[in-house]
Amino acid sequence: MAKYLLNEPAVERARRMIDAHQYVLRSVWGEVQPSAEDENAFLESHWWDEYAQWHLGLTEGANDHTKARYGFVYGDFRRLHRMGLIACQYRAAEWGHKEIELAAHDLLQHLDKTRA
Repeated sequence: MAKYLLNEPAVERARRMIDAHQYVLRSVWGEVQPSAEDENAFLESHWWDEYAQWHLGLTEGANDHTKARYGFVYGDFRRLHRMGLIACQYRAAEWGHKEIELAAHDLLQHLDKTRA
């Protein structure tokens, strides 16, 4: 099992997106989660640093500027998805990545307060 570190710039970007109301509250994550083709298309016109900011986790030991480096995507490369955060929290809890689990939880709480 890979070990993940919390990607603080991604957490901050997600928080800014919530504050700017750039989110989707209801979606079917399995249908909107970026596919490999979506990731490739995004990387054709964006920097790796921008790609990284869509992922709450950094794979320990993986090289920067590779897809293997980034995990726990929370949006569709345009907007944050509430179900994406829920998926991140669930998977992080399931796999024992406590820092990412808690960050996703905090972002969910912030989103729910913002939309109320």
